[in-house]
Amino acid sequence: MRIVLDARWILAETSGIGRYTRELIREFAALRPECAWVVLFDDAARADRVKREYALDAAPRFHVQTLPWRIFTAGNQLGLPRVLRALRADVFHSPNWMIPYAAFPRRGRRTACVVTIHDLIPVLFPHFTPRAWKTRLGPLFRALIRQTVRRADAIIVPSQATRGDVVRTFRLTDERAARVAVIPEAADVRFCPAAQPPDGHSILFVGRRDPYKNLPLLIEAFARLRADIPDARLRVIGPPDPRYPEATALAAALGVASAVEWVGHTDFEQLVAAYQTAAVFAMPSRYEGFGLPALEAMACGAPVVCSEAASLPEVVGDAAVRVPPDDVAALASALARVLKQPELAADLRARGLARARQFSWRRAAEATLAIYRQAADALPVRS
Repeated sequence: MRIVLDARWILAETSGIGRYTRELIREFAALRPECAWVVLFDDAARADRVKREYALDAAPRFHVQTLPWRIFTAGNQLGLPRVLRALRADVFHSPNWMIPYAAFPRRGRRTACVVTIHDLIPVLFPHFTPRAWKTRLGPLFRALIRQTVRRADAIIVPSQATRGDVVRTFRLTDERAARVAVIPEAADVRFCPAAQPPDGHSILFVGRRDPYKNLPLLIEAFARLRADIPDARLRVIGPPDPRYPEATALAAALGVASAVEWVGHTDFEQLVAAYQTAAVFAMPSRYEGFGLPALEAMACGAPVVCSEAASLPEVVGDAAVRVPPDDVAALASALARVLKQPELAADLRARGLARARQFSWRRAAEATLAIYRQAADALPVRS
């Protein structure tokens, strides 16, 4: 079986989709299944770095190919179908929603299309990402992702919540819905707890600043919390985004700006250390397709307070304090309880570590390989 994996979603700064793609590459190389692999990049330096990190030169049947086109270009739509034909690919896997549409006609295709859809936020909740291009070009994005869903032989989603969104939004028949497979993500094995629980009253947030992440609500809850716990501090890790200045403006308006540390992007080791030293991790999102930072926090021993929205209950189970996504009083109260009650923090820490161990990238990779085989077997045999 010849598999082409589009790794161009691995960007210079680590993103959730980039981590997903990296973890699959790592596990596929370790599993060494009886497949031939071509991993696509659009940046030679990035390709070399991934090859070194995962020793792909030593992995049998792995080949890295650098393309001249970025994903969202006309050149990619015209050129990638030719590449797939030349490679005689049995399976093409895009770790995100964009595919080369001409490579996958409704009939007569020779390559199976597997695509991962992490969430449908711009389709279902455009007001959660009001300044993203997928929202500003909403009709075009909806048309494209609808074509992706129609043309894919298999769709991988990270949660039952996202599966339900895909099935309902695109009104899939039972036959088509059967091709939507839930494969949960996991925390990198390097996310692990420190030897000693952290001291102090530090709160950690990791994520983007889009409105669905609900960061302004956390700032408001933090301001209320400071009245009760004056030495509490909040660290915000994630890229700054001038499109969404509301959280920083609110921190200044509420008089807590000096107690908020805006860290920006971090490398992997810094992120692990941030989780390990957090007294509590907060994720008040209005929506998540999976919610990987909550799982990473639990794997590092950080007690988690999160919202009850979308997929988050699936991820955290009973190992976190869950609150309604837009209840600032409930969020402030939950954070205060964890910070002021050591026994609650210890219980959440133990539950979180056990919960995180239930998720595995190895199992995710094995399940993904099974999807590849099913999709390839459903196509006509090559002559």
